[in-house]
Order: sequence, then structure tokens, then C-alpha cells
Amino acid sequence: MIELKNVTKEYGRTVALNDFSITIGQPGIYCLLGRNGAGKTTLLKTIAGHIAATSGAVMVNGKAVDMLAMPDDVFFVETGAAQFNIRLTDLFSAAAKINPAFDMDFAREMARRFDLDMKKRFKQLSFGMKAMASTLIALSSGREILILDEPVLGFDPVMRKVFYELLQESCAVKSRTVIVSTHIIDEIEKVAEQLMIIDKGQLKLYCDINEVDEKAYSVIGSAEYVKAATEGLNVIGETSAGGFLSQYIYDKRIDAGEGYDLSSLNLQDFFIAIVGGEKEALQ
Repeated sequence: MIELKNVTKEYGRTVALNDFSITIGQPGIYCLLGRNGAGKTTLLKTIAGHIAATSGAVMVNGKAVDMLAMPDDVFFVETGAAQFNIRLTDLFSAAAKINPAFDMDFAREMARRFDLDMKKRFKQLSFGMKAMASTLIALSSGREILILDEPVLGFDPVMRKVFYELLQESCAVKSRTVIVSTHIIDEIEKVAEQLMIIDKGQLKLYCDINEVDEKAYSVIGSAEYVKAATEGLNVIGETSAGGFLSQYIYDKRIDAGEGYDLSSLNLQDFFIAIVGGEKEALQ
């Protein structure tokens, strides 16, 4: 279990996390979304104990976390993570010696599927392959909690597809909590089970991903009819053009009616409405 209670992290005058609280109690794949500078990486590093909170409490499986007490249950991989510049076969062997729970068979199978050249040294790999090698070590670690910060950065479309398949397979092999931060929203939508949206250091939304499918939609039509139909609903954003209005809703479903129609919102459009949904008139 991961618990953050009233956590604030300040870098001088910059507040990266602002009185942030969340409880992550169940295994599964958690998607963390936020704009650049929203506080995603700070949040992930705070959970992993790589940085210390300015105030508040961080707990993993009931134990307090800080830079002097980094949680053994957590494996954190950030964008551009460096590894020892040795051959990958030796790197995987070293990981297995350090961590008795390391699943070498799974690691080798994943390396084969990604065409990783195990004879190459780490620095001889492309940026994408370096990221993949680090991610494979994390997925094979046997740790209860995996934190992956932009893991598919530098991957081509084929690599990303295989990565998400392997992510699901690794969770099927071992029940665990995986937090994935990414900007490629349409792809993570297919595998994520829980959604966290952070903006300006604060938690904007924390829900089951299925709730977005059920409750996120747009009402489109004549402004007069749309406003009447959505009265009392949670309107998270809107755009207008002439006499027509599109309102983005996160609330109970309504039926289409005279003068307006309904359309589902995908996760990317929903995210944009949540963090950047200022009401704007289209010219």
C-alpha cells in the first residue's frame, strides 16, 4: 500500500507538490497523467524515496519513506536511467545476484522478444533500447511496486505495443502495483486499470479507468438546448462556434434529445478537458 498524507514538496519558491494526499491500496496498473511541470516526476521520486518531502507523510506498506529509508518494495525507473556499462547478459546476471527474486527466465524471454543484443554493452545501445533494458530489469525484479516514469519514451510503435503486452503479462505472472507516467495517452488507456491526474502539484482526479468510459462525454448542439440539457451536471470544459456549443461532461449519462446529440470522450480528450478545459470560443 502507498499512502501520501498532506505531502508538500518545495524547490525554493516553486511548489511541485501542494498538500498532496492519495492512497493506492490494490494491485494493478495505474496511469499517471499530467502536463509538463505538473509534479509527476516529483511525486514518483517521493514515493521511491529518491527525494524527501518538505512536509507531510509518505508511507509504503506501513513504513515511513525518506532518502535515508528508501522502500525495499519499490523499483523506480526514470527516463534516461543509467546502468553499469557492461554487457547486458552480465547486467541481468548482476541484477539476479543482488535480488534473489529476480526472474531470469522472464527477463531473457522479454529480451528475446525485443531483439535486445545481450552481448552489447549498455552504452552501445540506442536510447530506446537503453530504456527497454532498464524497464526489463524492473519488470523482472519481483518487486511489489514498480514505478515507471515515461517508460516508452524513445520506443517506436512496435516496441510500444510489445511493451504494453509484456507489462500486462508481468502483472499476470505476479500481482503487483505498477504506476506508469506517460504522455502517450491513447495507448496506456488500453491497459490501465486506475487513473490519476495531477495538475499544478495537486490531485485533480483519481478513479477507476472504467468510470471515464461511463461518465465522460460531450453534449453537442444548439447552445440553448445544450445548456438546458446539462443544467446541474459537472461541466469540465466547453467550446463554442456561432450558435453551437460543445460541453464536456463528467457526470451521470443523459439521453440525446431535441437540439443536441451526445458523443463519448476518449481519455486524451477527457484529460485535456480536466487540466486545460478553459471555456473558449472558437473563431
